[in-house]
This record gives sequence, C-alpha cells and structure tokens, in this order.
Amino acid sequence: MSSTNSPPSNARAVAAHALGAILRRGRTLDQALAAAPGLDLLPPRDAAFSRLLLLTTLRRLGQIDAYLAGLMDHPLPARRGPVQDVLRLGVCQLAFLETPPHAAVASTVALAHGSRLSPYRGLVNAVLRRASREHGAIADLDAPRLNTPDWLWNSWTEAYGEVTCRAIAEAHLGEPPLDLSPVSDAEDRVEALRATLGAQGLPGGTLRLRGAGEVTRLAGYEAGEWWVQDAAAALPARLLGAVAGKRVLEIGAAPGGKTAQLAAAGARVVALDRSASRLARLRENLARLRLEAEIVEADALEWSPPAPADMVLLDAPCTATGTIRRHPDIPHLRGPADVGRLAALQGRLLARVATMVAPGGLLVYVSCSLQPEECARRVDAFLAASPKFARLPVLTDEIPGLREAVTAVGDLRTLPSHWEEYGGMDGFYAARLRHHP
Repeated sequence: MSSTNSPPSNARAVAAHALGAILRRGRTLDQALAAAPGLDLLPPRDAAFSRLLLLTTLRRLGQIDAYLAGLMDHPLPARRGPVQDVLRLGVCQLAFLETPPHAAVASTVALAHGSRLSPYRGLVNAVLRRASREHGAIADLDAPRLNTPDWLWNSWTEAYGEVTCRAIAEAHLGEPPLDLSPVSDAEDRVEALRATLGAQGLPGGTLRLRGAGEVTRLAGYEAGEWWVQDAAAALPARLLGAVAGKRVLEIGAAPGGKTAQLAAAGARVVALDRSASRLARLRENLARLRLEAEIVEADALEWSPPAPADMVLLDAPCTATGTIRRHPDIPHLRGPADVGRLAALQGRLLARVATMVAPGGLLVYVSCSLQPEECARRVDAFLAASPKFARLPVLTDEIPGLREAVTAVGDLRTLPSHWEEYGGMDGFYAARLRHHP
C-alpha cells in the first residue's frame, strides 16, 4: 500500500469516469484515461493520484465488490453502475491507499453532488462511513482468488496447477517496477547508467526501478540511453542469437521494444505493423534512441517481403493476459471467446509468416499471453501441419537466472510469479523454430 494526502475531488472524478469507460463501455485503460474529462488540467501530482486510484481499483475490483456486498442490504441494480464505481473508489482509498478516512469519505461523496448521482449521496455516505470503521476486514478476504475472474483462474489452474495459479494471481496485485533496456551493452556504460539511475541490475542486463515517477524525467531519457521494456519482453529476441549484420523481419513490431533491441544489436531490421498510430510511436522511440529500422505499415496476412529472411520474429496479437500486472483492465475486457478468436488468427499468421523464412532460417513465435491455446498449443498445431519446421530448443544458459522458464519441450515460458525475489516479471511465451531445407 502507498500513503497519500488527499488531492481534490476532480482527480477522483477522472478516475470514476475512466473506470466506467473500462467496465461498461469496453475501453482500454489508455483509451479511458485519454478520454477522461479534465485529466489534462490536473497538476502532475493529482494526475498521478488519479491513475494510481484507477489502477488499484481495477487490481482489487473483485475484492472490493465482495466487501461492498457485505456492507449493503441489497445489491445495486446494473443500471446504477456509476454509483457502484463511486463506492469502489471510496473503498479503494480507505483500504489500499491509506487516504485519511474523513478525506476519502467526504471527497467521494462529493462526486455525487450536482449530478445524476445526487439521489444516492446518502447511500454513498452511509456505506463509506461504515467502511471507514470496518475496512480492515477486507484484508481477511481471499484477494488472489476474488480479483481473478473465474475463466482465468480455471484456465491457469488447469495449465499450471493451483499453487502456481495462486502465485500468478498474487503477483498481479502489486504495482510493477519499471524495467529499462540500455542501448549499449558495454559493461562499464551499463554500470554507470545503473548507478546514475539508482537501479537494480537484473540477470541479462535489464535495469529495474521502483517508484520511478515520470519516465521522461529519468536520467538518460533525453539522451536516448535506454527504452522501457519488461525483463520478460527482452528475452524472445535473444533467442535469435547473433543478429549483427543480418536482416531480421519483425512482424507486429510496434511500439518497438524488440525493434530497438534488435537494432541496438546491429541487425538490419524490417519492422512491420498494421497500426499507423503505433508505428508513429515506434518511429519516435527509434529517433530518441538514435537507432534505425526499415518500417513497413501493412497487414502481415497480405504483405510479402521481397525475399525470404534468415530470421523472423512474430510478435503475435493475443489476449495479453501475461501483462495483467501492468494492464489490470485486461481481465475486465477479455473473455474466453477472445482466446479462441485470437488463437485462430495466430494460426493464420504463423502459416503466412512461415513462408517468409528462408530454408535453414529461424522463426521465433512470441505471445504475451498466459493461455496455452495462444502459446504451446498454437505452435504444436503449426508444427503438425508444417513438416519442414521443427523446434530448436531454448537452452537454460541463453536466459540467465531463469532455468524454471524453459519448458520440457524447450520453449520459453515466463510467469508473473517468476523472479519473485526481484519483484516479478510479465508472462511471455516464445518458441524457436528452424526451417529445414
């Protein structure tokens, strides 16, 4: 938990608007915040509080709702979702942000003033005053289970066992650290950057910060000395081995973490993505880092390279359930039907991208999902239909400090519960395949 004084209620209004946009209008976290009225008018400190309140409420939503159900004689009807959101934000402040009770109650009740929520001010006030006296009871609830939707809990239990499923769910409850990938891998320059930032060095060269604040204000940002990239996200590109001077085709490249990684290692990168807005971010990132890549805006299902590549990295579109600790909106936006829909798309992409790999070349398939249907099962189905491709197993010394992330068949499978001693990591899957002549 983190302690905070009480910013004005308009910071809470921004959080309430964004929460409703996510839960009832299907907006992503970034979309909801971008469209929240008044966010751009908040001082930086208040904007940071609004974002923290929203993120924490999403992470703890199941727990908060279970607690609220015990405080009210009757549940609110679905059409009263905005009232429920106000109550959720109030409980979050009391239970998880250590906001002073009088400030949490008064400022949250104020959200209902002069709006269509006015008839519910008395209810909000009564429920939150009771919560201010009894909110310690929320700690007795089963947080990992309550904050994980049934479909995810059941899937992860089947795939990894209940103990690991619970560890994954527990890892999703905390604020994730900020991971940086240095442009230079020279040991002395990495150490100097680590010392300047006050960062923790992780196996493999990632620098980790906690409570970093505004990214653009960190040392080395303007000079282009690093880019933001979770430690797990930095692993798949390494499976290509030595890339210096080689042409590497990256499919699904934006916003560019792996592109930067490959370009910094000396590869001649062709970075393809279908999203113009995401490619704009990729260009901005490369410009700041003073790195180069050939950028192609196209749909990989319809585009063809001028010649097959020796190395292809397919960063497949997926449910992204491996990144829930950074994107706690995902459990509320995705469902089982999305897994099947995206797995089918991944199958089509794998078959298409396979034609872009030269004989003897490598194809690395990457997914930031924890769902087996989007990972090993997808690769198994591809290999069963593609006799010229075979797994090239990952070796434990290729991913230092993560022996447990190499599966029995030699794929890479990181989990949010891995590296608990360092603060966890995102969930990523990668399979390395060779195209035999």
